[in-house]
Amino acid sequence: MAYIVGADRYQTRLVTTSLDNLISKDNSVRVIDSYVESLNLENLGFIEYSGRNQGQSPYRRSDLLKGSVK
Repeated sequence: MAYIVGADRYQTRLVTTSLDNLISKDNSVRVIDSYVESLNLENLGFIEYSGRNQGQSPYRRSDLLKGSVK
């Protein structure tokens, strides 16, 4: 896999429910998630990792955008 992938938010780990279930259906983070997923980041000038470079794999650009909103 070319990207660093975090834990799936639908899986269960230390808690008995998934992270997605812990976030209310009307939480603003769901709007941000949907908006970022709808963007064509390549058309907006983001460079996508091709998998041919050496070194540590990058994070997905959409994941970085979702994490930067406060």
